[in-house]
Amino acid sequence: MRFLVMVKASPASEAPAFQPSSEELAEMARFNERLFDEGRIVFTEGLTSSAEGARVVFDGDVEPKVIDGPFAETKELVAGFWVLNGESLDDVVALMRQVPCLGEQSGVLEIRPISE
Repeated sequence: MRFLVMVKASPASEAPAFQPSSEELAEMARFNERLFDEGRIVFTEGLTSSAEGARVVFDGDVEPKVIDGPFAETKELVAGFWVLNGESLDDVVALMRQVPCLGEQSGVLEIRPISE
């Protein structure tokens, strides 16, 4: 099975000057390398802040509305993601409990099976 793991944004990750420390980047790189070696990672990326994005909102028959970032509700934003191979939701949850750095930043991961 494949799973989408979304790293939820935070006020810190949305800040214009946000940059993880070199130690945090190295720790995450080691974690991702392990997942690659285990054949778990299909795809993974980090995203820029919502200030560089846009939303297209559809509401019935009216012309879709475009809203430029940044967006106020950071709890609704995604800062990065993994597409992972896993045996089950429990398997991927156990794996993601090992993600370095996020605990120190009070991070949130959302894990969803990909419809096959």
